Amino acid sequence: MPESSIVVQPDQPGSASYLPSARLDTAGLPRAVALFEQAARAVPLYTPPQPIVIADYGAATGYNSMLPIGAAIDAIRERTRVEHAIMVAHTDLPDNDFSALFHTLAEDTDSYLQKDTATFSAAVGRSFYDQILPSNAVTLGWTSWAVMWLRTIPTEVRDHVFVAYSTDDTARAAYARQAASDWQNFLAFRGRELRPGGRLVVLTAAVDDDGEYGYQPLVGAILAALHDLIGTTLISAEEVRRMTIPIVVRSEKDLRAPFAPHDRFEGLAVEHLEVFDAGDRFWAQYQREHDAAAFGRQWAAFARASLFPALFAGLDGGRGDPRVTELADRLEQSVAASLADAPQQVRIPLAAVVMVKRQPTD
Repeated sequence: MPESSIVVQPDQPGSASYLPSARLDTAGLPRAVALFEQAARAVPLYTPPQPIVIADYGAATGYNSMLPIGAAIDAIRERTRVEHAIMVAHTDLPDNDFSALFHTLAEDTDSYLQKDTATFSAAVGRSFYDQILPSNAVTLGWTSWAVMWLRTIPTEVRDHVFVAYSTDDTARAAYARQAASDWQNFLAFRGRELRPGGRLVVLTAAVDDDGEYGYQPLVGAILAALHDLIGTTLISAEEVRRMTIPIVVRSEKDLRAPFAPHDRFEGLAVEHLEVFDAGDRFWAQYQREHDAAAFGRQWAAFARASLFPALFAGLDGGRGDPRVTELADRLEQSVAASLADAPQQVRIPLAAVVMVKRQPTD
């Protein structure tokens, strides 16, 4: 299953809707970036020549990581010499496109490598549901839009592609158990990797106070489009039945559960937790420009890049099935048309969590 940060790319510079702030607004990052910057000002720092280690868990292409890591490095530089080495370890699964990550680091104008000559980068191709960095080595950890991916699909969801909207209580319970296990494993190994006083900032999908899971118009359009394609040469009913997006959204209670009853888990304690709506930038653009077709195209393109690959694992030939390209084209067109016909704001509830590794004497 994926463990990569989900990215919504902003419009390209020069387009009518491009804004310089789009990168930050696009991924719903402002709160989490501010929290990461605060964490960088609070963590204890090694003295040279010991490097300061920042971990980027579920890096994907690195796109979502450049601003928060850059902000953290700036904050650290206020507290240490400019020649004090900083090592940034970007992690993801072995089949991640690490070439795209390296290009981001080398070429992106927001890359920390463009701004700080004493900061170095490395990549780790292993699951963050295991220990992947040395114990007591990491000063700061960051992850955004990644821990919502389950490590494995626990069971089929027969009536929907998104378990949050399934009416199958057995499937929902199985996903909840897997989500709880994955969250505990993720935290346990980060507890080992963080040095005492180190901090971890997590941005992930959440359930808001009203019980809203988010993304309902989008996943509803995807499900309807798949059912419309059944009976064509592109997909069978059995393949649609196997398709799922293995993402879970966690409530505040779910996120705090491992820390009960003593407010600590594997040395970690929750320092800050908030649930908020990230805002639908495509909807905001639609309200300004009243271009329903553009609204549909933008969300459909996001779904194709971020969600369709998980769905296509349900095809007889998996993600390498020869029908994938044509199916993706048809599915994207159908989702775009559906959302354009009846534009609705997409709710995006997120949770921002800051955890600190307590000193043994705390």
